[in-house]
Amino acid sequence: MVDEAVGWRRWVPGLAVLRSYDRAWLRGDLVAGVTVAAYLVPQVMAYAEIVGLAPVSGLWAVLLPMVLYAVLGSSRQLSIGPESTTALMTAAAIAALAGTVEGPRRVEVAGLVAVTVGLVCLAGWLARLGFVARLLSKPVLVGYMGGTGVLMVVSQYGTLTGLQVSGEGPWARTLSLVAQAGAVHVPTLTLGVGVAVVLFALRRWAPTWPGALLVMLVAAALVTLGGPVFSDVAVIGAVPAELPRLVLPNPGGVDLPQLALAGVGIAVVGYSDVILTGRAFAARRGERVDANRELLAMGAANIANGFFVGFPVSSSASRTVVADAAGSRTQLHSLVAAATVVASIFVFSPVLAAFPRAALGGVVLYAGLRLIDVPELRRLARFRLSELALALLTFAAVLAAGLLYGIGIAVALSLLDLIRRIAHPHDGVLGYVPGVAGMHDVEDYPRASQVPGLVVYRYDSPLFFANADDFLTRALAAVGEADPPARWFLLNAEANIEVDLTAVDVLVQLRDTLAAEGVEFALARVKWEVREQLEAAGFVDAVGEERIFATLPTAVAAYAAWHEAEYGTRPPGTPEATGT
Repeated sequence: MVDEAVGWRRWVPGLAVLRSYDRAWLRGDLVAGVTVAAYLVPQVMAYAEIVGLAPVSGLWAVLLPMVLYAVLGSSRQLSIGPESTTALMTAAAIAALAGTVEGPRRVEVAGLVAVTVGLVCLAGWLARLGFVARLLSKPVLVGYMGGTGVLMVVSQYGTLTGLQVSGEGPWARTLSLVAQAGAVHVPTLTLGVGVAVVLFALRRWAPTWPGALLVMLVAAALVTLGGPVFSDVAVIGAVPAELPRLVLPNPGGVDLPQLALAGVGIAVVGYSDVILTGRAFAARRGERVDANRELLAMGAANIANGFFVGFPVSSSASRTVVADAAGSRTQLHSLVAAATVVASIFVFSPVLAAFPRAALGGVVLYAGLRLIDVPELRRLARFRLSELALALLTFAAVLAAGLLYGIGIAVALSLLDLIRRIAHPHDGVLGYVPGVAGMHDVEDYPRASQVPGLVVYRYDSPLFFANADDFLTRALAAVGEADPPARWFLLNAEANIEVDLTAVDVLVQLRDTLAAEGVEFALARVKWEVREQLEAAGFVDAVGEERIFATLPTAVAAYAAWHEAEYGTRPPGTPEATGT
């Protein structure tokens, strides 16, 4: 019976939390739900505009994802729904798949993208690929988000200026904007930029206020009551007071490989955002987020959205912050937010219809500029210039290649950076430090001394094809620099947690080269899994059990005994000889 209870809780962790709900949490969840709804209404309507759908589609796109995530998700804090980065990626995907198609067909293609993202997430859940969230390193993620932010700003040129901006890519669109600078509709630009400025001010001085909603209401009042100055500013127009209807997206005429590429790219970025945000907030309360369970929850949310006039969703860090600050304790706050959005559609649709499009553009401008994380770029520069260079390279790749190919470039750069690090890792020759137990890198301690004739070498990486030659070169260099000349080479293998056959062949080559120079080869602290691999390759038999040691002290003692047998004296510097 206990096993059955644990089983269903594992499948629907959100529902399990709601079933054991503590009434003391209710006030915080109710307040957080209403606050999040007030915050997200103008935000998601703006994101729908990015995708090229009717603004009300943004409201529809939060309903099912919030309900499904409340049941299936493992985070108590995350706010699920449309998000700026995935919205812009969806717009890029639609452009690649169907060009400038509008109307019902655009809705269908957006639905196809959402369903594809959901299927990718479900496939990842079945294959237990939760680790993919770590495919984007911090510098690459900063650069990718920065590039996305610039593209978001560029996407709003027309909305913020009242111009018909043309061109492919940010540079061409910027040139088009500059060429028409004299025809900018000043009230529209003033309203849009003003919204962004006020949102930044509210974020600094009143971060818990529903800033986007307040600013949008003021903007709507200005356009409605501001007289001839704002009379030409475009508004959203009629918002249908109805819930989304079932739509079966038609894949006809769509390039399926291109669709799959878009689905993978949006899924990787969206899922990375979910995991990073979810874990950050869970850690504050000593809770845990199940990486694979999040794939299931995101898969279900996106597939459902694809069939109900929606587009891909992930999590919103800003809305999660708002919910947490308002006192949310469980995903009940998302259910309250969804109910509040439904009420907004049916009760406040005339108010939503008066929202100026330029003000929605200002919301997008604010979100895009926030993605350009200048403080984090400075932090990367202080830490290591190569980290900054990687971020800037990713930033440039996104601007040059676009979001869909940019995500592939970003993942490739992350993997290349990983390979670069382990292809030339830190290494060290170890010795004794007076007053410090154990053996340590002699470069770290000026007073350290090596045992004469013994080179204790550590290579801080798994050994495999990418670094095998580097290992051989540096190990031989350590032997060549020994003074007095080396008699033993002892590989401290504690950091070599994996070997492949290429690495084993290099170990054989190293041992043979040292043997030709009269140097004994030995191993210490070999992981059991690595020892099994070396045994399977025949390397243990070649070295001999007598030259493989469990610890460094036993290896040094064996060298001292060998030295005494060979030369009649114990080598100076060994623990037995010095008493250290």
